[in-house]
Amino acid sequence: MKYISTRGSIEKLRSAAAIIRGLAPDRGLYVPERIPVLSCQSKDLTSSTYNETAKRILGEFLTDYTDEELSVCVENAYDAKFDVAQVAPLVKTEKAYFLELWHGSTAAFKDLALSILPWLLTAAVKKEKENRKIAILTATSGDTGKAALAGFADVPGTEIVVFYPKNGVSAVQERQMLTQAGNNVYVYGIRGNFDEAQTGVKNVFGDVEFAKEIEARGTRLSSANSINIGRLVPQVVYYVYAYTKMLKDGEIRDGEKINICVPTGNFGNILAAWYAKQMGLPVARIICASNENNILTDFINTGVYDTRREFILTSSPSMDILVSSNLERLLWHLSGGDSERIRAMMTALEADGVYEAGERITTELQSELFGGCAKMDISHSVLASLWHEENYLIDTHTAVAYAVYSEYRERTGDDAKTLIAATASPYKFADSVAGAIGVTVGENEFRTIENLSKTTGLPVPVCLRNLDDKAVLHDAVIEKTSIKASVAEALFA
Repeated sequence: MKYISTRGSIEKLRSAAAIIRGLAPDRGLYVPERIPVLSCQSKDLTSSTYNETAKRILGEFLTDYTDEELSVCVENAYDAKFDVAQVAPLVKTEKAYFLELWHGSTAAFKDLALSILPWLLTAAVKKEKENRKIAILTATSGDTGKAALAGFADVPGTEIVVFYPKNGVSAVQERQMLTQAGNNVYVYGIRGNFDEAQTGVKNVFGDVEFAKEIEARGTRLSSANSINIGRLVPQVVYYVYAYTKMLKDGEIRDGEKINICVPTGNFGNILAAWYAKQMGLPVARIICASNENNILTDFINTGVYDTRREFILTSSPSMDILVSSNLERLLWHLSGGDSERIRAMMTALEADGVYEAGERITTELQSELFGGCAKMDISHSVLASLWHEENYLIDTHTAVAYAVYSEYRERTGDDAKTLIAATASPYKFADSVAGAIGVTVGENEFRTIENLSKTTGLPVPVCLRNLDDKAVLHDAVIEKTSIKASVAEALFA
């Protein structure tokens, strides 16, 4: 399996080399030349553990890794750091199935990919005989930052630098990042939003002279964002795993198609669902759920991607994004691999803030995805209803997905069994969740966590307990124009 850039670079890389690079030199994203077909039937995986399923799926994409190498990566990633044996358990409610992706070391779905990425990367370094230090450079809208920091902390031969919007994440998300220990970790808040952080990071990757400078010092850049193919591919695993568990539990028949609904901002998690479908997983409709920053909903419905709109801070901050990086990968696939067309659209986006997909891509997009959005009052309402009526508590991002799914079902009458990606513990956004279900909001989010736990009786994930008692180790706040300077400072001070 070879990997190529969405923007037309002629070189073809093995997956190990693509994982090390993160972003292609032409600023495109690496995609597999073809999406592999599942080499087995879903029914053949019903007795497989999460780890066994992961080895099978990753082996389809990362063909240059040996079985032994993948086994080491998987077994070290999905171990006791997850608080349930299933890694990603399924919860059945009256209307849907929730795939809980938040049982890892930071209580968010990013753990499923960022627990394994450091192992994939260190194996890749050995395979590619890379003798330079790898500097992981990442922008985060909240959850990626902590998960990446935790995954790469003190990993030999690496440094990690994370940028986040200073006023654009929850108090819990921020404290998780600011208290992360490690001799190789650096965290910067920026005075700006996530899109500006992400653009700044991409600009660093695209700075040829800066790349030469740091490589001359024995370092090369890579990424832990979902722009890295090594972040994206592991996310395919849990959709396959969930389907096989539904099959094993007798919830579906062999070959029965399900819907998948994903709350999304940067489009990585939902793209992984689409990859699973292309591999042969029986999926009917993929439902793309957005909050008030509903650029994806508008794009799916119109074929026009227009960032020239108000950026809104919501109670689902990890989705407060206007530039969805992984969408570029889907567009490349839907265009039939037309890199020239993709490059033109991305150039227009950078120059003018808008592009049009054209009739062919738009038609394909609408045949694959349903786009819907839910404002905060609606998502909080369905969150409260689910708790009060079924005693099941979800976070604000998952609530957006549940609200959009409810709208989809009402509008279309489609009652196919539906899997909803539950992307974070409700305790990560305690103030909003508490307010939605009528629990007293404390003087700060950490007191609210205590109130929420006392009222609901639900245990607080270990990683979120006593966060406010931990020492702040990173307190730098910078202008959005200072990202490159801060990278240089972190790596070479």
